Amino acid sequence: MVIVVGAAIISDGRLLAAQRAAPASLAGGWELPGGKVDPGESDEEALIRECKEELGVLVELTARVEGDWPLGEGKILRVWTARLAAGEPAALEHTALRWLAPDELGDVAWLPGDLPAVEAVRPHLLPPSRR
Repeated sequence: MVIVVGAAIISDGRLLAAQRAAPASLAGGWELPGGKVDPGESDEEALIRECKEELGVLVELTARVEGDWPLGEGKILRVWTARLAAGEPAALEHTALRWLAPDELGDVAWLPGDLPAVEAVRPHLLPPSRR
């Protein structure tokens, strides 16, 4: 089984979404930033590395989102909420980035494997008094 980690980067109640540039079968779809865990790496180390490589930012992971989501081909997705610790996100490996408010999450075409994870993240976008 291959573990893929995703970052639900949240700022001011908005979630960062990234549009895939490649491979062709996924290009144009939207996802949470992240990627595969390399051998000898923890899930958390991989996610911090991937955010640096893909977005040019340092993130602080704040909480593991409950659940593992199948991505097909023996891959599963694990997600953490995160906040920006340093830097401003740039689309270094993606076509575009968007900050989405809770009512805008349906405005992009999420990749099917990411959609249930995004729904699990939705409550984290609300103020504590509304969770």
